[in-house]
Amino acid sequence: MTRIVKRITYSLIALLVLAAGIGYWNHRSEGAMNGPSDKKSSKKLHVMGYIISQKTLQDNLQITGRLKPDEEVDLAFETPGKIVDIYFHEGSRVSKGELLAQVNDAPLQAQLKKLEAQIKLAENRVIRQETMLQKEAVSKEAYEQVQTDLATLRADIELVKANIRQTQLTAPFDGVIGLRQISVGAYASTSTIVAHLTKVTPLKLEFSIP
Repeated sequence: MTRIVKRITYSLIALLVLAAGIGYWNHRSEGAMNGPSDKKSSKKLHVMGYIISQKTLQDNLQITGRLKPDEEVDLAFETPGKIVDIYFHEGSRVSKGELLAQVNDAPLQAQLKKLEAQIKLAENRVIRQETMLQKEAVSKEAYEQVQTDLATLRADIELVKANIRQTQLTAPFDGVIGLRQISVGAYASTSTIVAHLTKVTPLKLEFSIP
């Protein structure tokens, strides 16, 4: 009976020692596992983040500009002379080719009438010389001379007409005419500004982009 009690006692002691050893070993293992992670968890990491979202990119540029007329010009005569007529009203709209003012062209008109009166005589002379040339009554040189005289006379007429056109101030384009800078009876040179003409349709927008 005593032997049985001793065996049971020894067995209980051995179990207690084994249980204590296992408990101690588990405690050390948990300490080894939790110790370093606790130190790491004690350090704070600061980060900055942005939430990515879809947006429309607008590349807009706000600048200032100014409106300019499509065309503008200071009106002046091509030839000097005394102004005899002004046909426009200040601030009114005029059309391209419209007569705006006139300088004295009386001498040119008289010269034109004189030349036009000679043209008929020169044409008849050419006809007569041509008939006589066919009959061999005149030389070919004489016939060519009257032809040259007729061509020269016609060229002189065209020259006088061109000079008459230069005495007329016309609108170079459609637009609005400004204030009149000169009056009837004044002498105008080629540098005298009669008025300012502006074409406001369409308008131009002038601006600069950096």
